[in-house]
Amino acid sequence: MNIKIVLNRCIYLMLAIITLSSLGSCQSEDIVDNGLSDENIDPAFTIQPVDGSANRFTLVAQTKDALGSKWDLGDGAGMYIGKMTESIFLPDVGTYVITHGAIGRGGIVNTTTQNIVIATPDPVAGNLLKGGKLADAADWEQWTIANPASNASLVFANGYALLTASGWAGQGMYQAVNVIAGKKYMIDMVTSSTTGCSNTWFEVYCGYSVPVPGTDYSEGGKLRALSTWDGCATAPFSGKISVVGCKPENNLGIFTATKTGVAYLVIRGGGEDMKAGIKIQNIEMRPSL
Repeated sequence: MNIKIVLNRCIYLMLAIITLSSLGSCQSEDIVDNGLSDENIDPAFTIQPVDGSANRFTLVAQTKDALGSKWDLGDGAGMYIGKMTESIFLPDVGTYVITHGAIGRGGIVNTTTQNIVIATPDPVAGNLLKGGKLADAADWEQWTIANPASNASLVFANGYALLTASGWAGQGMYQAVNVIAGKKYMIDMVTSSTTGCSNTWFEVYCGYSVPVPGTDYSEGGKLRALSTWDGCATAPFSGKISVVGCKPENNLGIFTATKTGVAYLVIRGGGEDMKAGIKIQNIEMRPSL
């Protein structure tokens, strides 16, 4: 074989490898807009009531040039990636601001909002808790602070309660609810922290004994949990505890009533350093369908 041809082939291969390496090393910030981004993606959507229900709706996004959809149902859980046609269930009375984000080329997301007003609670799956939205003083009065002498703090504000603690202190709140033997009840709430926590527990219980100030309630076992020892809540988080909480054994959220009568939903937490604290919103306890 001609030596010149062999040399030319080697040089070609070396140039090809160098070119591919250069392309592979490009960072996303080095890439400029190549004109493929779609800044005008249309986020329009329609709301279609489901026949026979005052609490169920179908959200339908327009699909032209859309690569995907993001939704916020106005329940405090924030925006999530969903389908372009979403079936939603809003069992409680209130005004829900529905936000749709259309994802276009280049990752552009444009949003628009519409309101859904629920005037009648769902007769089966309505929230058993009073003041679960923690919207104002009338809601706050439905809750009893479990350990008012603690060095920890649980403070109500418009739409949330903020739990903070340090030095291994603990604090909590509870509410009495009427339950029926044999029924299952699903418990959930929106929780968030802007900083995450250190050596911290946040737990949800439900039992028939009345909570005693200054003692740790544990009847029925943990139904929901955010524990840094179990690997969650160490970094900033936001969303329903069923999603952001520890999994799986401490995050099932189902209370099965063994007798008819008054039970107590208890939310408690504390630790060495909760930093900015854990915000609690939209607390729900509803019959499992």
